[in-house]
Amino acid sequence: MGNKHSSPVVPHQSREQCIGVNTNHDHSAPVSRISLRCHKSQASLLKSISSHDTLSSEKPAGPPHNFCHPNVTHLSPTLTTYTPLTPSISRQDAEARAYSAFLKSFPEYQSTWILDTLRRTDFARLDRTGETYVDYMGGAQHPESLVRVHSAFLTETVMGNTHSVSNSSKLSSRCADEARDAVLSFFRAPPGYTVVFTANATAALKLIGEAYPFRSNNGYILGADSHNSVHGIREYASRRGAEVYYIPSTSTGGFVLSTAKDILSQHRPQNTSSLFALTGLSNITNAKNSLSIIEFASSLGYHTLLDAAALAPSSVISLSETPVDAMVVSFYKMFGYPTGVGALIAKESFLKILERPWFAGGTVDVVQVPGSIFTRTSVLHEQFEDGTINFMTLPAVTDGLRFLSAYLPFLPLRLSCLTHYLATSLSRLRHDLTGTPLVKILSRLPSRRLKSVGEQGDSGSTISLIFLSPSGEIIPNSFIEYVAVCRNISLRTGCMCNPGGAASLLGIQGQMEQLYPDVTLKDFERVVGRELGVVRISLGLASNFQDAWKIVMFASSLADSRTRQGLWDTWTNVPIGQAM
Repeated sequence: MGNKHSSPVVPHQSREQCIGVNTNHDHSAPVSRISLRCHKSQASLLKSISSHDTLSSEKPAGPPHNFCHPNVTHLSPTLTTYTPLTPSISRQDAEARAYSAFLKSFPEYQSTWILDTLRRTDFARLDRTGETYVDYMGGAQHPESLVRVHSAFLTETVMGNTHSVSNSSKLSSRCADEARDAVLSFFRAPPGYTVVFTANATAALKLIGEAYPFRSNNGYILGADSHNSVHGIREYASRRGAEVYYIPSTSTGGFVLSTAKDILSQHRPQNTSSLFALTGLSNITNAKNSLSIIEFASSLGYHTLLDAAALAPSSVISLSETPVDAMVVSFYKMFGYPTGVGALIAKESFLKILERPWFAGGTVDVVQVPGSIFTRTSVLHEQFEDGTINFMTLPAVTDGLRFLSAYLPFLPLRLSCLTHYLATSLSRLRHDLTGTPLVKILSRLPSRRLKSVGEQGDSGSTISLIFLSPSGEIIPNSFIEYVAVCRNISLRTGCMCNPGGAASLLGIQGQMEQLYPDVTLKDFERVVGRELGVVRISLGLASNFQDAWKIVMFASSLADSRTRQGLWDTWTNVPIGQAM
């Protein structure tokens, strides 16, 4: 009738896999090794996280990945990386010269060459297909080794629905438990936290919105620069009589810390509890809010919620240092695969105060039919996992977290170098005939440049901008996107499901206040007089200098009047109905 099994699940030895490196090739480049550390409770599941080849994109003679032999599980996993050589001085092409100049300006970039190795192996398809991918805020690229290992695991195992006691079900349950442990370990969660698997971060936010005990005497506080899934919680709050208060955004996104503290203090809970939602990193303005505000809000009696969907892919988050009540993530944004799986990482004490408006299969122990009596399952996280979890993909979540943990220390430094290079190079572009700027960067830029591995930046690696005509008018984003598609560049245009952040960047808060019920985007654009949104370039785990350089070359081509006019003529003559 519910979740309970007739007999307990008996644990046995966990599966073991390897995501290994073929080190039999003879390369002249220097070799360095980095030992990986996994959570101590999963010592039997240690894996080597890399891929089959390092310098060549050719496939190795043997199979790239195999399950680890049980006799070698005591060995510490390693990553083998090769320090790539700088471009040969005999090469005189523009890209090689630009790369040499880049390394002179950003010598610290060389500390991240382990990620160049990763690009040649797990992300070789980017160069093979010629696609320049700069939409990591929309979704990370999947490592090929992660997909191969998961495919091999599924090929060799039989998994079943977790709501049973068969051998296949026991295996699925163990994999789910391993994934929960991996999530808690990755985010350094202290005892008292649990993991609820969801479809994505949005589904996790909806769980909180529908179940939080909003009342007429409490409230919901959030920043204007937030994702629509965070804004959407206000519907649950207002329908139950709670007040909704916004922390205004600055012109470059985020908020002023003192202003946020003032608003939280003015509306602090009185003999009740209110909810404060914080966006860790804006997906459009690139503003990274200080997590210290969470401790301040907690001290005032707020329950705290952290939207870490944009923050988690490139930043270290420690729930031991920042004990937020609940946090949401999407794993495809962190390591690309699998899609359709996210998580609500929450304090068990917080989950216990939530009031779910319904029950479903998997969440209950006993249900009276006909009648009105039901008893929820005693396992807390199962009370929030409606139906059957995505058990077939959870082993890939475990592997993906271990994969990312190996490279995450290098990522902020690398992205700092590339973001500074991009911002500087794009800002210098001028129209050939008028000398006026080609682009205007609207998003927040880093206030400092990182210098060493392990440092954390004060902003992300997203650049939101608009392109300007020689006379200074905004060039339609749809035209920019059309040209990008023609050049095999994957970027994003629009408001990125963040209307508050977009309004701040574009300076249209006044027009936003004049919106009326049932207004459409086209209506809004007619009021503003142009297409709404920005061009967003976002970098991530597989990004390298070549990607940044191609973006600069793409943009610079639009500064040439003849090239731009030719593209414009082609774009305006595209037949109606044809995809652009």
